[in-house]
Amino acid sequence: MKSNIGVIGLSVMGMNLALNMADNGYKVSIFNRTSSVVDKVMKEHGNDKLIPTYNLRDFVNSLEKPRRVFLMVKSGAPVDMLIEQLLDLLDEKDIIIDGGNSYFKDTIRRRNYLKEKNIYFLGVGISGGEEGARFGPAIMPGGDKEAYSYVSEIFEKISAKAYGEPCCKYISKDGAGHYVKMVHNGIEYADMQLIAESYTLLKKIAGFTNEDLYKIFEKWNNTELESYLIEITGNIFKVKEENRYLLDMIVDKASQKGTGKWTNLEAIDLGVDISVITAALNGRFMSNLKDERIKAEKIIEAGVNEVADSGIKKEEFAELVKNALYVSKIVSYAQGFKLLSVAQKEYGWTLNFSEIAKIFRGGCIIRAKFLNDISDAFKNEESIDNLMFTKFFANEINTRLADFRKLVSIAVQNGVAVSAMTSALEYIDTYRTAQSGANLIQAQRDYFGAHTFERVDKEGSYHFDWIAKEEN
Repeated sequence: MKSNIGVIGLSVMGMNLALNMADNGYKVSIFNRTSSVVDKVMKEHGNDKLIPTYNLRDFVNSLEKPRRVFLMVKSGAPVDMLIEQLLDLLDEKDIIIDGGNSYFKDTIRRRNYLKEKNIYFLGVGISGGEEGARFGPAIMPGGDKEAYSYVSEIFEKISAKAYGEPCCKYISKDGAGHYVKMVHNGIEYADMQLIAESYTLLKKIAGFTNEDLYKIFEKWNNTELESYLIEITGNIFKVKEENRYLLDMIVDKASQKGTGKWTNLEAIDLGVDISVITAALNGRFMSNLKDERIKAEKIIEAGVNEVADSGIKKEEFAELVKNALYVSKIVSYAQGFKLLSVAQKEYGWTLNFSEIAKIFRGGCIIRAKFLNDISDAFKNEESIDNLMFTKFFANEINTRLADFRKLVSIAVQNGVAVSAMTSALEYIDTYRTAQSGANLIQAQRDYFGAHTFERVDKEGSYHFDWIAKEEN
């Protein structure tokens, strides 16, 4: 009896996905370039559902048709190299699945290349880390829809479940699955930065201890802020090592693997403001300038004679931070879904935003209670220009906006950097400004470059001879 699916690449994610499939009753062939890795997996986790193979030919021959080959290898050249090695062994209508963090344009290219050879290709975004892969990730499949019908049962069975529904849904053609995963990661960057800024405000301005912060975040996780990241952040605050809080021993330098960068570059290409996500990426860049930041602290003054007194109690300040964090989170999700909205027109995809929000509800890093509200907003209202414009979220923002402004003002007065929160507030204010100063920018462009402008009193485009008028 042949295997239902095969997994190539037995690093943490690949191994745990294979084990997840086996746990759900599927027969899974496994292969890794280093044979000892296969032996290690079989020694530690072996059962009659895992079939070890030691060369690609045996791996392919062990699979039932149409063959389902799941690649969990490093993105980039390794994927292309493996595809080329597989082509001589696969038959028409077999399916190659890339479950890594591949760049979506590479996925489009690979799909077009394999279509010429009559091989199906799926680009699948997977979120949830090691635990998610093992017990239920969020899965974002894109590519040939016919091919998805052959793997939908497996994917939906191994995925996380939220409110009784699988956190897996076909996204759209070619690179759409990896694109949605990329935007997911961008939102994840923003979420983490906003929480870090909240932590900084609570500690530096209000003087809350780590024990206090644990209690605050535990309380927040029973409100509209309920989410995986809020939950684990609370847990982090209480961990001690040798009678010292471990968090306080960690150097304030944050790394990143590149998906946040991809999200920002794509937003630039499509002309979409994702300023909160951009601020989060810049925050990581700046965090790595540790030596320079130490030097700057000695050179550049805060610009305040003393720490500004907000005149409010600590508990009230914590409530301001909570409201600012929630509104900022709304904005970051709104920006992410706005990017998806523009992208679907650019790349010819058909995206169901309500279903995408449902995928994010379980298994993935950004899973949160208010994704139900996001899903409902997209389901209940048609032709949404921006998530902030929906009745539910407009009300949520309006209810908390005064607190948000007050919190940002206190942060600025105390010289505490909250770039992501500030970007969120600026995004709201820019959107709610019906008449901006961009008319002056366009006048300047026409003055020095004859770029023309539109008028409020006439139709069409116009150029004015500003220099001649000045001379006269």
